[in-house]
Amino acid sequence: MSLENIKNLEKSVTSELANKVSKSIISYEELQINIKIDDLIHVINTLKSNEKFKFKQLIDIAGVDNLGNEKRFQIIYLLLSHEYNLRIKIMIDVDQSQQVPSIVKIYPSANWMEREVFDMYGIKFVQHPDLRRILTDYNFKGYPLRKDFPLTGFNEVRYSEKEKKIIYEPVKLEQNYRDFDFSSPWEGTNYLKDINKEMTKNDKKN
Repeated sequence: MSLENIKNLEKSVTSELANKVSKSIISYEELQINIKIDDLIHVINTLKSNEKFKFKQLIDIAGVDNLGNEKRFQIIYLLLSHEYNLRIKIMIDVDQSQQVPSIVKIYPSANWMEREVFDMYGIKFVQHPDLRRILTDYNFKGYPLRKDFPLTGFNEVRYSEKEKKIIYEPVKLEQNYRDFDFSSPWEGTNYLKDINKEMTKNDKKN
């Protein structure tokens, strides 16, 4: 996979999809293109079926949570052309309320990949044949890879001896008996010296 081949790919893609590609860069020996969500199906179809490209394999679909951005989420499609030994990343920005066109009819393997993105980020895919959670439980609350998702989660799962079944409960964190040490690890245990001094003073008084 030479840099020259990747540059030629960039020229071909931007030429064939001139009004669809808003940005293209070469990074880590791979071509990345940014497109609009409305152009997704056309671009994916072209990259798969056009003889110049032949990106026959969908490697993965990944999500990114850019919390604070106007369009919070980014979805990245990774395609591979076996015939030309080339890879390409297609990136789209998605608003929290937007629904993304499913590409299952183009790449059947996208079925589980889109379900994973839905499960982890809550991004919905239009015309997906079976959009259910796939990594978490069906009763799971929230979306774990969102940056505003708490580390403890919202619910905890446990076996109830009383009810003889698995139950869900809101997470409860008892803080009453916790002793937090906020000293810097770079300062070592200097605070222990102060404690020893106080203890020595008290012993002398007694």
